Amino acid sequence: MRKLELNGVIKGYRAEVDLTRLGYGIRAIVRVGRVEYARVVKLIEQTPEVINAYNVTGDDSWVLEIAVIDVSHLDAVVTKFCILTETATCIVLNAPHENAIVLPARRENIKPTIKKVTGK
Repeated sequence: MRKLELNGVIKGYRAEVDLTRLGYGIRAIVRVGRVEYARVVKLIEQTPEVINAYNVTGDDSWVLEIAVIDVSHLDAVVTKFCILTETATCIVLNAPHENAIVLPARRENIKPTIKKVTGK
């Protein structure tokens, strides 16, 4: 068994906040299309409703997690990003798997799901 070395792995501790008790009734995921990086970063910094922001690959440039009070607040926040580029928004209904425990990566635990087909 390999010894678990945690030196430098834990970057900090944080409290888990109940957004509904703070008055945020809706959590949403907003996908933001291709747009200049610096413009989105500036808008994210100016938008306190953005909880998490991920610069991603694929059809979209960004995936944002936001917390808002209600649908009209959602509309106001999403509109800020719609001005820059196309967006797509999904309201989070529930989150049955969040903040999961992450163990150290081990390549030997990765098994291919598809077997290679050979001509033999």
